[in-house]
Amino acid sequence: MLFEEYQYRFMYAALQEAEKAFEENEVPVGAVVVHNNKIIGKGYNQVEKLKDATAHAEMIALTSASNHLGNWRLNECDIYVTLEPCIMCTGALLSSRINRLFYGISDLKSGACGSIHNLAENSLTNHNIKVFSGILAKESEQLLKTFFNQHRKGAEKIS
Repeated sequence: MLFEEYQYRFMYAALQEAEKAFEENEVPVGAVVVHNNKIIGKGYNQVEKLKDATAHAEMIALTSASNHLGNWRLNECDIYVTLEPCIMCTGALLSSRINRLFYGISDLKSGACGSIHNLAENSLTNHNIKVFSGILAKESEQLLKTFFNQHRKGAEKIS
């Protein structure tokens, strides 16, 4: 699928957030929230740093965007995430009324926006999110593969 140039720019910004996570030895996932073609919220995984299972990139980006707008309703906002959101994050996206979700690669272990579950486009909920996948997928995948390959090598040295 081809995307607009501005959509690649926003996903690139999410990748930059993922690189911050990588540098801090966190699973490299990044997210940005966009309103009126401007980034108003950023986040990257900080689960280990904050010792908080909810400190996913999407959750941090949503909180940042809500603080920026002074409103929990983000219905005029889009989110760009390097990895398909999990059930927890998808629930937060639905609750915040995000308009559109763009993500890089599917999460075949815990994805909730099309791969394992599809909560984002479930007709039983009071809100639906338009979902687009595959934007800068190779870059997102490479960052995750590099991270996990390094961690596997580190685990081999310990044993």
